[in-house]
Amino acid sequence: MGRLFKTYLSGNVLYTCSQCSTHLALHNQLISTSFHGRTGRAYLFSKVANVALGPLEERIFTTGLHSVCDIYCICCHSNVGWYYKEAYEESQKYKEGKFIVEKALMRKSTMEISEDS
Repeated sequence: MGRLFKTYLSGNVLYTCSQCSTHLALHNQLISTSFHGRTGRAYLFSKVANVALGPLEERIFTTGLHSVCDIYCICCHSNVGWYYKEAYEESQKYKEGKFIVEKALMRKSTMEISEDS
């Protein structure tokens, strides 16, 4: 197997994999906290890092039919959510190209900025 290249995100607030602490997303990439996944609450992000896409599949959610791929942490291979490839309902098109990360499968980390005097 080849060398693993991880992206390290920099920001005051970031979200990491709950299993291995690999960086997944920055707070400014968070769109909504009003989603639900297999494990409970889930967050919609415009962009994530350090994930691999699973196979494309069609799933029926409460909001209609979508083409999605599960997303996996590139370090520990844990399923952390899914990627919206296509939404078939016109009202759900805003999800296309976005990522869901389940709250139970990630941690929120706050970095304190120290001021040097």
